[in-house]
Order: sequence, then structure tokens, then C-alpha cells
Amino acid sequence: MTEFRHIVTKEEDGAQVRDLMRRHFDFSSRLRGRIKREHRVFLNGESVPGYVSAKAGDVLLIRLPEDRSHFLPENIPIETVYEDSHLMLINKQPGVTVHPTKGHTHGTIANGLMVYMDSHAGENGNPFKIRFVNRLDMDTSGLLIVAKNAYVQNDIVHQMKTDHISKEYVALVCGILTEESGTIDLPIGHPDPDSPCRGVCEGGAPSITHYQVLERFSEGFTLVRLRLATGRTHQIRVHMSHIGHPVAADLLYGSPCPELIGRQALHAASLRFIHPVSKKELRIEAPLPDDMKRALALLRG
Repeated sequence: MTEFRHIVTKEEDGAQVRDLMRRHFDFSSRLRGRIKREHRVFLNGESVPGYVSAKAGDVLLIRLPEDRSHFLPENIPIETVYEDSHLMLINKQPGVTVHPTKGHTHGTIANGLMVYMDSHAGENGNPFKIRFVNRLDMDTSGLLIVAKNAYVQNDIVHQMKTDHISKEYVALVCGILTEESGTIDLPIGHPDPDSPCRGVCEGGAPSITHYQVLERFSEGFTLVRLRLATGRTHQIRVHMSHIGHPVAADLLYGSPCPELIGRQALHAASLRFIHPVSKKELRIEAPLPDDMKRALALLRG
């Protein structure tokens, strides 16, 4: 059970409980409403309404509502790189969809998490409702953030919207990038609703990708590290294809060489953000998957 606690200070003596909640806990209005309806606000251990006044030294306790997802449990490997009672980060393998869709009704990370929760019950809290904070394409590997409650989800989403999360990827792209680094600042839209492809187009959403060359290969490939200043669907794949350097084996955006690697060579390698509860900075990295390591080994000879 997730709890938030605050000890009332001398300066707050006489303040109403609902005001203290707003001041110290950045809950969404929807979550605050549910907390109120389910009587989850406690003052010195007793359930109280929001209009009650607190005294210095009182202990204000908020217990978040408990939820649980109901996906079909399946034995999908889950590799955690960080976990506590509030959130977890997964190093997603390529070839696996994040959550069930019409085209992929099972065999997803969400299905695997149902088994993971049961097998790890008690280690980092109770079973939880699965809330994916970010998304990765099926064939993109790397870091996924899973929030274990609505408060954490809302907080990290807010950090994303205000550009307070650093997201970095590693990709193998076609062709030799001559500049050591650069920025692609081009709008991305969805010109054909019947196609999954996005593209650079007038009237699209502002989209900024920074890149840095890590290694060049004589066979005509470049290994790059990319940092996203925005988070559009397929942003890296669209931007790199538009400047003539599509991600290797990205068939959707016009890249050849599937013999080098069986999926687009794109990996979400690093995330940096503020933990919603501890307020400490988290820096999480995920190592390259085996298929990208093999591709690089072939290129290095």
C-alpha cells in the first residue's frame, strides 16, 4: 500500500487538512476526488474530512487507492534495471509489444508483468495496476517506465511535458554522418491516417532530435547517440530517414540491410528524471541487447 506522510509544522498550526494536501502532495484533481470518496485521509491515525483543522505535530497520512491490472498472465521475460514500491524500469527486449492491441492481443510486456508481480509479491509492495509512462515500438529495445500508482504516473508525465526528463537512445544508422554532432529541428505529422508512417511535414508538431557520432564503419554505417528534446511517435526514425540516414533495418522508413540485424537498430539506452516521491534524481542505463552487439561486432570485423 502506497502512503504519503507529513508532520504538521508550527507554521501550519490551524491549517485545514485539504489545504495541507494541496500544499504537500501534488495529486491530480481526479486522484484527490477518489481519495476523498474512499476516506483515505488520516490525521493521527483517524479518518478525517478535508475541512478538519490540524495542529502542529499532527501526522497527516494519505493512503492511495489500490488497483490491479487484469491482463492474461504469460511467461514473458521481464528484465528490471530499477524497482521500488513506487515505480520500476524495464529493459524491454526487441520483438515484444508493450501492451495488448488489436494486432497483438497477447505476448506483451503487460502480460509478462502479471506473472512478474505474482512471483515477486512482497519484495517491492503489493500487486499494482500497470501504468506505462512511456512507449517503445515493438522492435525497439530499451528502457520502459512503469508507474505503480496514479500519483507517480501523473508526476512523470508532467516532467515529460515540461522537458524535465532526459531520454537518450543509441542507434546504428545507414551512411556516414560527416558532422560529429548536430540537431534536427523539423515538425513531424501523420499525413496519412491509414498508414502507420509519420513524416516531416508543414503543420506537424515541433520535434527536436540531437545526435552525436559514436563510431563510423567503413561498410557505410554510423553508430550514434541521440537525445530527444520532444517525444513524437517514431521521432528518431522519421528524423534520421529524412536527412538520408535511416536507422539500419528500419523497413518502414526505407532502410535496407535486414541481413545485418533483424529489426530497426534502435535502443532506448538512458533515462534521467526526478523520482516523484524521494525527489532525488534517477539516472538509469540499459546495456545494448545481444542483436545490436552482434551487428556491431560484424562491422568491426
